[in-house]
Amino acid sequence: MKHIICLILLAFLFTNCETVVDLDYKSNQSEIVIEGNITDGEGPYYVKISQSLGLTDTTSYPPVNDAVVTVSDDAGNSEVLTFKGNGVYQTLTLEGVQGRTYTLNVETNEQTYTAQSTMPQKVAFDSIKIEEVELGGEIDYSFIPVYSDPADVSNNYRFVLSVNNELVSQHLVLNDEINNGLVNTLKLEIDDDDLDFEPGCFISIEMQCIDKSVSLYYTTLALMGNTGPGGGTTPNNPPSNISNGALGVFSAHTVETQSVTIP
Repeated sequence: MKHIICLILLAFLFTNCETVVDLDYKSNQSEIVIEGNITDGEGPYYVKISQSLGLTDTTSYPPVNDAVVTVSDDAGNSEVLTFKGNGVYQTLTLEGVQGRTYTLNVETNEQTYTAQSTMPQKVAFDSIKIEEVELGGEIDYSFIPVYSDPADVSNNYRFVLSVNNELVSQHLVLNDEINNGLVNTLKLEIDDDDLDFEPGCFISIEMQCIDKSVSLYYTTLALMGNTGPGGGTTPNNPPSNISNGALGVFSAHTVETQSVTIP
């Protein structure tokens, strides 16, 4: 009888020992996200500003529509961008020129955010080389951007991939640390688990010559698993080149695109 009473008491204790835990998320606060690009292609150029969300929020990033956005260069040109709606601001007359340093200034909510980026000299993008490897009876495809790296400067490159005219949201970055002054033979490290490469696929790659700070940003995003501002904020945010704790990146870069069809 004593054993039965003890078991009943233990069962009562375990069924009533529930503790409510309130999780205190660190960095669970909204941050400004700024994404801007200046290229050597024809303008206009755009800066997009939004607000990140806390970990428990499920809505989309709200746009910032009340900012004053200015872009200037080291040649004395300056322009206040025109608001186009939905957090997007547009240049009208500013030109992207290789070798110039561009400064972004954003004023909003009594805060000021600044960034600088220098547009490198363009490295010619010659072609795309396709390599085939047979694995377990299946053909795997690799893509090598062919270009001649200049030996006299440090170069960083970002590649934007499209498959059958559909943009692939991956961060593909190369530099010249191991092939300085040589024709590139390094393949792009593409996560193809969700991509169906097969004969007849149309492959388009945009090569961007980027500065070191922008390269660090995208390299870190790639290591984090292809997420970040514009595609979701990572748990540990990559090193932005924008001041005052802003997320995102401001990039002045050259652009050139090559395409190929898998035979």
